[in-house]
Amino acid sequence: MTFELQHTDPCSDARAGLLHTDHGIVETPIFMPVGTCGSVKGVHFSELREEIGAQIILGNTYHLYLRPGLEILREAGGLHRFNTWDRPILTDSGGFQVFSLSAIRKLREEGCEFRSHIDGSKHIFTPENVVDTQRIIGADIMMAFDECPPGDSDYSYAKKSLGLTRRWLDRCMKRMEETEPLYGHSQSLFPIVQGCTYKDLREEAAHHAADKGADGYAIGGLAVGEPTEVMYEMIEVVNAILPKDRPRYLMGVGTPLNLLEAIERGVDMFDCVMPTRNGRNANLFSYEGTMNMRNKKWERDFSPIDADGCHLSRLHSKAYLHHLFKSQELLALQIASIHNLAFYLRLVGDARRHIIQGDFTRWKSEVAPRLSHRL
Repeated sequence: MTFELQHTDPCSDARAGLLHTDHGIVETPIFMPVGTCGSVKGVHFSELREEIGAQIILGNTYHLYLRPGLEILREAGGLHRFNTWDRPILTDSGGFQVFSLSAIRKLREEGCEFRSHIDGSKHIFTPENVVDTQRIIGADIMMAFDECPPGDSDYSYAKKSLGLTRRWLDRCMKRMEETEPLYGHSQSLFPIVQGCTYKDLREEAAHHAADKGADGYAIGGLAVGEPTEVMYEMIEVVNAILPKDRPRYLMGVGTPLNLLEAIERGVDMFDCVMPTRNGRNANLFSYEGTMNMRNKKWERDFSPIDADGCHLSRLHSKAYLHHLFKSQELLALQIASIHNLAFYLRLVGDARRHIIQGDFTRWKSEVAPRLSHRL
């Protein structure tokens, strides 16, 4: 995998680039729909390709490890062949799921012991077997195993946690060197920069990661409870250290405004469940603001969901989508999920276009105030 930096905005750190993988080229900045179990909830791959314009999707190591399991994935020839997605795939390391399973997991130097949320069976993730698992999944981009500490962690815990993540990264890199891809395409491993909300820990983590000479880098442990302005500050701290000629991936973030703020600070890649999760709960994003489609105000609004949006958003009216949600029709969840994902891809695509044109900062200042407005 290689990264081609094409343009940098003259008034900010926003960048436009090309991520070259064996499964295709990804234009950055990019948003990656979350396909936790090998599928994006409520959305078929044909819609992801044609309606939404997704260039890369994310799979979840923890969930795929538990179900369908490594034996089936290996027998199928990897996730690309199993789910028929022929474009790039990124897998997370399972570290965030370990964080979210705090009541049923135990951390130690070897790795993380946890119980399955499905049947209670006991498992262990180590830096080594997490690399092996992602080899079997066959992701184009793999994440190093890490601990994601809570956003309100005190300094002592954050420092101890970072030490563990650093040692785990060293073991992941070693395992990566000892193993080979299984399905004939190359794979890259991204270190994850942790350090909670402490500037010196983030700097320490960023330097340690940058020294690995990886194909790209991820910023983790943000949007987990800390104030938004602190998140932006940590992005700036980390991106000042990470190599400028490699992609930077901000994990699990966020709202449309979060994306633009992070792009302005030099982030290239994003993922988040928000477009589909909010869509399933009748919340739609647009350049004019957010809409709750269950609200009675849309009952007789026969204008398109979004006149400038994707095909489905132009085709169906707000009143019709309101009716579907009130009637608890499954089609409502599908239309809303597709609309939100298409909007996120449109947003980062527009950001890319304005970076290339050299007027990203002006464009962002015009659209940003409207994105969080409630219609």
